[in-house]
Parts: sequence; structure tokens; C-alpha cells
Amino acid sequence: MLADQTILRIPGPTPIPPSVERAMNIPMVGHRSSETSDLIRAIQPKLQPIFGTKQDVVILAGSGTAALEAAVVNAVRPLDEVLVIVTGAFGARFVDICEAYGIRVHQLQVEWGKAVDPKEVTHFLEQHKEISTVFATYCETSTGVLNPIDELAKGIRSVSDALFIVDGVSCVGGVPAKLDDWGIDILVTGSQKALMLPAGLAFVAMSERAFERIQANPNRGFYFDLIKYRTNLEKNTTPFTPALSLLFGLNQALDLLEKEGLENVYRRHSLLMEMTRAAFKAHHIPLLTSDQDASPTVTAIRPADFDAEEFRKVLKNDFRMSIAGGQGHLKGEIFRIGHMGYCSPADVIQTIGLVEIALMKTGKQIELGKGVAAAQQIYLERGTK
Repeated sequence: MLADQTILRIPGPTPIPPSVERAMNIPMVGHRSSETSDLIRAIQPKLQPIFGTKQDVVILAGSGTAALEAAVVNAVRPLDEVLVIVTGAFGARFVDICEAYGIRVHQLQVEWGKAVDPKEVTHFLEQHKEISTVFATYCETSTGVLNPIDELAKGIRSVSDALFIVDGVSCVGGVPAKLDDWGIDILVTGSQKALMLPAGLAFVAMSERAFERIQANPNRGFYFDLIKYRTNLEKNTTPFTPALSLLFGLNQALDLLEKEGLENVYRRHSLLMEMTRAAFKAHHIPLLTSDQDASPTVTAIRPADFDAEEFRKVLKNDFRMSIAGGQGHLKGEIFRIGHMGYCSPADVIQTIGLVEIALMKTGKQIELGKGVAAAQQIYLERGTK
């Protein structure tokens, strides 16, 4: 294999488009310069459609988890009662963050691999009127589930005044997100997933209702104080040193998404999901999620008759291809293939071709080319319209 070649098919970080890499190599400028202000001014109107909002989108220098923590510390006070919907490892991360701040947490546990039923959430809230905030994960990266955030938001609003805070780290930019229309109060994401950048930027979009709640909270922390960020955005600057190279890359990545058109971006991600799922179905290899619950950005596979970790090793050793393993109690039981961001149907067809070879080398008897043909057929039916 070529020493410098790597094939990244994990659910983040994702491959970086060459034009974005070039943009990040632009010579450094002062972070309080007019050039930086112009950059921030240019970025905002391109970010807003991705979050489905007319509100400013705050940009933090940090990972996606920084945005999760910022949402918690700004919107919720110690000893408040909250509901966290746990559909996998990243729903559980919201629990850990809340408990670290002395927040009283109720958990709605959902079987890993299934999406939450909005009726369960509304029923829970009807029984617990004291809950001030509901947390959910849009795409649960650890299982490849896409939760019905629009239905959840509607259900929550019908029975409660609780804020609705959503982790969109592994899907915003790859699936529709409509903070304003759906009634989400805070929606966060990170740079290293569908936004096609390295890790290091985190994003927070807030409703006016959430902003009022945050303003009334005297304990917002220091670095994560979202009031500071929003106030500085009005002057096209940031309260602390921004990750300038990443902002140059972000501006270019947003240009690419704008040029493709967001609806086309979402269709592409759905196509990649369908091609991937069809390939494994062709080989009768079980998928963790149903078609209805599946995420367009990552697919989880639960093999019944071969070792998931051995399979991953073959892909890495033979082809320098990286796919993800399972997390929590699914560690060693599943593997996950990312198909988000800078990913095309050609990438999926390449991936499935290598997957088939690795399956044979792992001891799984298959008909070579059957999965590739299934993916190709999906493309011919749906990808060329």
C-alpha cells in the first residue's frame, strides 16, 4: 500500500476538501484586525441557513463537547432538574456534563440502535412538571440513529415550557436542521464532521427564548459565557482568541456547501446512506438500526458471524482504511462507517469494494461484487435524477 495514503471512513474527523486545506494555509493575520472582522462578517450569513435560524451563530474555539458544555452551563443552573434522552454514548455525555455542574438529571433510556419515541418524552414531561430543560442527540454517533428532533420539539412545546437543547455534532450540515421553525432552543455542532474541517471549532445557535434564559443566569462561567460571544458578534469579533486558520477554512467550506445547495447536500447524504445500507443488506449482514431510524451520516453494522474488530484490522492493515468500532456495551459488537461531509458516491463504492475483500479475509463467505452492485444500483436509480 502507498505509505502516504489513508482512507478515512469514520464518523469524524472526516476528510478535508483540498480547497479548504488551501484556505487554512492563508498567511496569519491579527485576530483583532479588520481582516478578521471581515471574515466573521462573511461567515455568519452562510452559517445561519445550516442551523435554520435568523439568529447569530456563536463560534467557540474548542471541540464539539465544548459546545455541549457551553449549552449546559449557560442555560441550566445548579440544582435545576433536567431530562436527558439517552439513545447512546453521546446522550450519556450530556448526563455526565450536567452532573459535573450539580444539576439534577432524569434520564430517559432508549435501547441503543433505536430512535426515541416522542410520545414517551411528552408523557415523561407530563409526569415531571419541574423539568426546566430537555437534552437530546440529533444523530447518535455511537449507534447511527437519527432522532426525530422536529417531532420531539413539537411534543415538548405542547406540554412544557422546558428549553430544548440538541446535540447536532455528527449531522448538522448533512441533514436538515431548522432551529427557528421546529422550536429548538439551542443547537450545537462541531467542525470535524459534516462541515468538512479539522476539529477545533464549536458552534452554538440559540433561540431568543434561550437567550433570555441565559441572560437571567448569573453563573455562566467565564470562557463559555455565551453572552460575551453574542455581544462580540455584534461587532464582528470574538471575546477570546479565535482559531483563525480554521475560520479561513470554515469560510471556504461554507462556500462549497452554498455552491452545492443545502437541499442537494442533504440528498447526497441520504443517497450515501442508502448505498451503504443496500450493500450490507445484499450480503445479509445485519444493520444495527432500522431504515426509519437510520442516520444519513453514519451507518452501524452488527455482524452475526464474523469478528468486527478483526474485520477492522484487515481494512486498516491491507488498505489503510479506518472505520470506527463500537462504544460502551457495543464495543467489539459493531463497526461504523462514516459517510458525511467531503464524501461522494464514488467514495462509498470504493469503500464497499474494500469491505468485501476484508470480509473474505476475515472468513465471511460472500459473493464478491454483490454489495458493490447493490450500491451501484441505488446510485443508478436515485443518484442521477
